[in-house]
Amino acid sequence: MKELRYINKFFKKYKWKLLIGVVITIIARVFSLVMPEYIQYSVDAIEPYLLEGATDIESIKSILLKNIIIIIASAALSALFTFLMRQTIINVSRYIEFDMKNEVFDQYERLSLNFYKKNRTGDLMNRISEDVGKVRMYGGPALMYSIQTLTLFVCVIPLMFYTAPKLALYTLIPLPILSILIYRISRIIHMRSTKVQEFLSELSTFTQETFSGISVIKAYGIEASVNGQWKQLANQGKQTSMALASVNSWFFPLMILLIGISNLFVIYMGGIQYINGEIATTGVILKFIIYVNMLTWPVATVGWVTSIVQMAEASQKRINEFLNEDPEIKSPQVPEKDIRGKIEFDNVSFTYDDTNITALKNISFKIESGETLAIIGKTGAGKSTILELIARLYDVTSGEIRIDDQPIETFNLESLRKNIGAVPQDAFLFSDTIGNNIRFGKADASKEEIVGAAKQAAVHMNIAGFSKGYDTILGERGITLSGGQKQRVSIARALIKDPKIYLFDDCLSAVDTETEEEILGNLKEVADRTTTIIVSHRISSAKNADKIIVLDEGHIIQQGSHNQLISQEGYYKELYLTQLSEKENS
Repeated sequence: MKELRYINKFFKKYKWKLLIGVVITIIARVFSLVMPEYIQYSVDAIEPYLLEGATDIESIKSILLKNIIIIIASAALSALFTFLMRQTIINVSRYIEFDMKNEVFDQYERLSLNFYKKNRTGDLMNRISEDVGKVRMYGGPALMYSIQTLTLFVCVIPLMFYTAPKLALYTLIPLPILSILIYRISRIIHMRSTKVQEFLSELSTFTQETFSGISVIKAYGIEASVNGQWKQLANQGKQTSMALASVNSWFFPLMILLIGISNLFVIYMGGIQYINGEIATTGVILKFIIYVNMLTWPVATVGWVTSIVQMAEASQKRINEFLNEDPEIKSPQVPEKDIRGKIEFDNVSFTYDDTNITALKNISFKIESGETLAIIGKTGAGKSTILELIARLYDVTSGEIRIDDQPIETFNLESLRKNIGAVPQDAFLFSDTIGNNIRFGKADASKEEIVGAAKQAAVHMNIAGFSKGYDTILGERGITLSGGQKQRVSIARALIKDPKIYLFDDCLSAVDTETEEEILGNLKEVADRTTTIIVSHRISSAKNADKIIVLDEGHIIQQGSHNQLISQEGYYKELYLTQLSEKENS
């Protein structure tokens, strides 16, 4: 139960609703206790007529009618309060589920990129859905049935001992045996339910990756191989789930058996006591049989509730693993600052934790507000890493990054990223309309602003050609569009934001040179008031920049303007001549 302490704060939050639910539960169970009492009265009223031939029929009828009315009324009230009980307590469990999912999602958003490199999407999804669902069962049905069971035990057992102590003792003999069996089985359930949840995460991951990479699977013609892996995984899942189900299946048969034994004790021992004159009427025996059967479901739920608690604890443990993880990138609680856009790298080095690759080594450069910097270099030279450090997706290993002459760590993360318009190398679009994907950069953008940004990104004509225009729904990750169209929509999304800093990570690689020239020309209109960093493999994207740096294996090997760099021997000039020759030959 240690792991489940986490949700005590939610119980505290909804304490008044829960308290009302508890009171309603007790009232519902109290009304249900009226029936066995009045059934005994009815049997006791009939018994003299059956055994002694009593002739006062009208009196017996009057008693039976009154008892029937009371039994029906109490049953109706018990049913009404049971309905209210479920509406109260089960609703609270849904509130808890809602709060927990929001809390887990908020935590996912706070966690740094390294977290997502170490954990798989399917596992993250399983913990926020399946695991939270298991915990909800603990906060709702398990709590409700526990209160019901406790109330019945507190009320029924004293009544049984008050009515016939010796018979009550015989009736309750199977219960300690049941408790021992429940304890032993619940330990096995805890271990096996943990394995089931871990497997579900693995299954979710495999499914998510298969559907996301379906085009690659089809292109390579390996559907049969993937299907074989799925069947093997599904078979493992079946075995894991069946192992848990086989243990769970013992609960109800064992309880029904033990309750049946209790009924036999009541009938046999009650009959002997009645013959010996220790029990006055047969109504007491019938009353005890009803009590035993009233305890059947509560006793049965002890095992079910125990199973729920064990599974909930296993799930909450998995949830807590992520909730207790501290974000590597911490945002200082400071007021938002105005950002002008001056950026300075001072002897910056950076090593990725997951691969231990040192991407940057003693990098130093400065960009004044409103300047454009182009970064050129081979694949793996560290170009994208510079942009990730400016957006503070990672913190530097050594050295310092300054924005407007202040350490980047002193800026509120939300404030910093609000002033950055980033276009990643791998354009990511959401399964929404094209218009909403562009509006993602500015939630309150008007239709005119969306169209204006699309025109600047040279994608308006493509969008206008679609039958639904900006209302066209994109497939997952923007699969509806071509690579170049996705990049340009991503650029429009950054442009509509109108930030102080633009970070373009090789985002023109999938467009032709003519379209590239158009987009770069449009960017000049905003270049004077924004700081722009362009990462590219093309000289055409870099040549108009105020400054150009060339990276190789994490080092700056060249820097200067386009004219300066083509006038000196080195990587930049070689790349320029190569691309110039390719352009002339095309």
